[in-house]
Amino acid sequence: MPKPFPKEFRRDVIAVARQGDQSIAQVARNFGVSESCLARWLKIADREDGISGPSSLGDAGGDLEAENRALRKRAKQLEQENEILRRATAYFARDVLPK
Repeated sequence: MPKPFPKEFRRDVIAVARQGDQSIAQVARNFGVSESCLARWLKIADREDGISGPSSLGDAGGDLEAENRALRKRAKQLEQENEILRRATAYFARDVLPK
């Protein structure tokens, strides 16, 4: 896995991209990063700075995203707990002899 770019570098690239003098493709090419990487950096920076993009739902969208993240995390935790219980049941059922 490649090393992550330093935060200062990302901040500088985002600042240049937000100026709007060049397209995202040109900025990415000039700084040696992929377009998708730069687009992701811009999306993260917009969310952190509270800037809403043209396709965002505003404050309600951020609340929904946070709730979805929390629900996905809880679902993953419950699936792991279920798997542990399933394996424990199989382990203890193995030791029980039929009458």
